[in-house]
Amino acid sequence: MLSTLAVGNYIKNGESILITGATGVGKSMQLATAFGHQACRQGYSVTYYNTKKLLPALKIARLEGALIKRLEKLAKTDLLILDDFGLTTLDGQQQNDMMEIIEDRHARRSTIFVSQLPVAAWYDVFPEQTIADAILDRIVHTAHRFTIKGESLRKKK
Repeated sequence: MLSTLAVGNYIKNGESILITGATGVGKSMQLATAFGHQACRQGYSVTYYNTKKLLPALKIARLEGALIKRLEKLAKTDLLILDDFGLTTLDGQQQNDMMEIIEDRHARRSTIFVSQLPVAAWYDVFPEQTIADAILDRIVHTAHRFTIKGESLRKKK
């Protein structure tokens, strides 16, 4: 499957990738970064965000009157990498912001979600179950999935 994804057709088709696994196993620094670098080499635009930092940045953009511009930029990037997805429960506005991002990108642009949580636990990130269903229905069913196992690469040998 990796060789098929390396060609970049998932980006052409607007497909998502879900990468899950324990802390330190290489989800972000090895796998997601490799997808991002490969996409850049193929001429695609790539944007990386730590999800925990993106959502407050959107709140600031809203206060500054720049939210629409920020969301349009996210919608246009060919590959969006959202790292550390689901580490905290999203509040009402954050859920709506995430819905907006996913709705704008669904089946048009690719998104890579990197999370320590198994996909089955992602519903708990969204207190409003209707929003959880809407977002996860767009993400989960057609995505390529990787579950990384092993020990933390940060451990000294």
